[in-house]
Amino acid sequence: MKQQEESIRTVGLDVGTSRIVTACCDGAERGFESQLNAFVRIPHAKMAESMLHKENVPFQVQRDTIVIQGNEAQRFADLFHLETNRPMTQGFLDPSEAESVPMVKKIIETMVGKRNGSRPRVCFSVPAAPLNATESLTYHEATLRQTFDELDYEVRSINEGLAVIYSELEDTNYTGIGISCGGGLCNVALAYLSMPALSFSIPKAGDFIDSSAASVTGELATRVRIAKEATFHFNGHFTDKLQQVLTVYYEDMIHALIAAMKDAFSNAKRMPKLAKPIPMVLSGGTASPQGFRDRFEKLLRASDFPIEISEIRLARDPMTATANGALVAALTEM
Repeated sequence: MKQQEESIRTVGLDVGTSRIVTACCDGAERGFESQLNAFVRIPHAKMAESMLHKENVPFQVQRDTIVIQGNEAQRFADLFHLETNRPMTQGFLDPSEAESVPMVKKIIETMVGKRNGSRPRVCFSVPAAPLNATESLTYHEATLRQTFDELDYEVRSINEGLAVIYSELEDTNYTGIGISCGGGLCNVALAYLSMPALSFSIPKAGDFIDSSAASVTGELATRVRIAKEATFHFNGHFTDKLQQVLTVYYEDMIHALIAAMKDAFSNAKRMPKLAKPIPMVLSGGTASPQGFRDRFEKLLRASDFPIEISEIRLARDPMTATANGALVAALTEM
């Protein structure tokens, strides 16, 4: 029985608008993998299909089209000056995109797989409902669960902000505020001794920054994202117009996030009575640029925030914190 248990793969899965990230244990070490949650279509040709096979580029053939998915989609989109297609928008599966569910399923299957024919245990992240909005999470979560059933995975879900707390706040007994600044949403959760007290999201995040900067500069949003991830940082004097524009929209996003947190925490009816200041942790790819944490803290400290914050820290690895927290939940609860 013990050997059988050890052969079962346990995975934390961050199903994000921009990226899908897995976390899994291999002995004492934790391993992480990330794939762009995107695809791009190019015209089909037998020679191109043969070369993609030769280069181990993941793709599917659909009639007269080759569909390239994952990390390679960005490279081919940039090469041919195309926008990538996204299975998800603003944190949720896009029901208007016919390929959204099959594409997410294909990427997840490639990343999670199976070991010795056993049924993987997967804890996956789900976003919180947008603040002051009526959107339902039902379609998104139910569709993902159906996808996992088809893949024969044993699953449970975890709120994205709570997953950040599980990943980063063990030293405070999982008490504090976890923030995940992703592509489609910024997710926020408050927990006391690991028990969630409040969670919400706002639809201003990385995609908002990319599309807004693209509309000002006339560049494709895909190319803006590539440049942002490669070179953008705070606290610099920029002569490059794109860097200046990115700074403007980053600040707009931070102001919106702080305002939303003030609103949510001030008006919550069931806030726990906190005896002492609590920590706040920032994560997600949009929180990764150098200087983000410092800029965020400066604006929050000047905002008359309704909760006493002991410290504002950046996740040890902002890109993998949600997946890591989902893995902690899987190992503990499943």
